[in-house]
Amino acid sequence: MVNDTGASATAIERAWAVLHGVPDPEVPVISLCDLGIVRDVRRGDDGALEVVLTPTYSGCPATEQIEQDATAALVAAGLGPVRLSLQRAPAWTTDWISADGRRKLREYGIAPPGPVEAGAAVPIRLVRRGAPVASIACPRCGSLQTERLSAFGSTACKALWRCLSCREPFEHFKPI
Repeated sequence: MVNDTGASATAIERAWAVLHGVPDPEVPVISLCDLGIVRDVRRGDDGALEVVLTPTYSGCPATEQIEQDATAALVAAGLGPVRLSLQRAPAWTTDWISADGRRKLREYGIAPPGPVEAGAAVPIRLVRRGAPVASIACPRCGSLQTERLSAFGSTACKALWRCLSCREPFEHFKPI
């Protein structure tokens, strides 16, 4: 049990700072915090540091790696013992990506998702037939003269696009 509230608050602040430096394993330019995966950091009744994570989707293959990377970084920073838990509700949404995270995605060459209106979440579908696809701005040149090449990119949460102006391919992080 941690009795010194000030020391506990400092450890939690340090933990947040450490987690801001842990990259997402699939998109290493953005941190777990900027991606919105880290939901909370607190002290448990037993004094262990508790980190609450919400995966981008329940079948995300990177979840175990994210847990391992976060734990390793916190332990290496002397903040152990650490306990991680997954919180799947409310479900993660691309609205949780920070403004800095969106900027980093764009600079990396991935078109960040736009905002999702409340109640209008867009589920990831294996096949979307007949639905019109809005143009996505090219993260390299900003042109809206783009076309979707594939509903899936390197991961299920991204789609593959091509800019017709600069001719460069890019991925778009799907809004969900």
